[in-house]
Amino acid sequence: MVNGIWLGMIVFSVGYAAVNGRVQQVTEAVFTGAQTGVTVCFGLISIMVFWLGMMRIAESAGLVGLLSRAVAPAVRWLFPDVPNNHPAFGFILSNMSANLLGLGNAATPMGIRAMQELQKLNPRPDTATPAMCTLLALNTASITLVPTTLIAIRMNFGSAHPADIISSTLLATIVSTGAAIAADRWYRSRNRKAPPLRLGPAEAETKGG
Repeated sequence: MVNGIWLGMIVFSVGYAAVNGRVQQVTEAVFTGAQTGVTVCFGLISIMVFWLGMMRIAESAGLVGLLSRAVAPAVRWLFPDVPNNHPAFGFILSNMSANLLGLGNAATPMGIRAMQELQKLNPRPDTATPAMCTLLALNTASITLVPTTLIAIRMNFGSAHPADIISSTLLATIVSTGAAIAADRWYRSRNRKAPPLRLGPAEAETKGG
């Protein structure tokens, strides 16, 4: 679906440019955008390596563990259907800790591992569980104390004060996380009130056998 949307936008843009005699401008924009993308990527490498190194130092120094212990009670409340001491908890805590520090690249593998562990608890592998939906919502709208990636991009484009966005980003992510949690609680309560799903013949046979 998304690929089709992008293809449609590209075809429409090129067609519109051809009709209006602006193909040359489109060609220049394509190469300029590609050059800018490569330049930005190279500019981010050193900054991301630095912050990932800081993340590893923070992990060795116990900062990540401290953050994990601080958010552990909230994680147990947010994921009531995950058994205590399950491996998924450790990956969820690591994912949330990395997101708090603005290290999305470090948070992604932990989120994937958490999803894999939550899938092991899933009685219906073709349907996402409430815990998986909660993790996806929190990972998308996580509170960010230090927006490392955004600061790196602003530095790469020559911002005089790249860290000025910290307070606004913190406020925005607090609001987004609050909205995500509220929506998650509402859908969970509605799901509890909904009648149980009837299993199909194959699922009933599997469950019974």
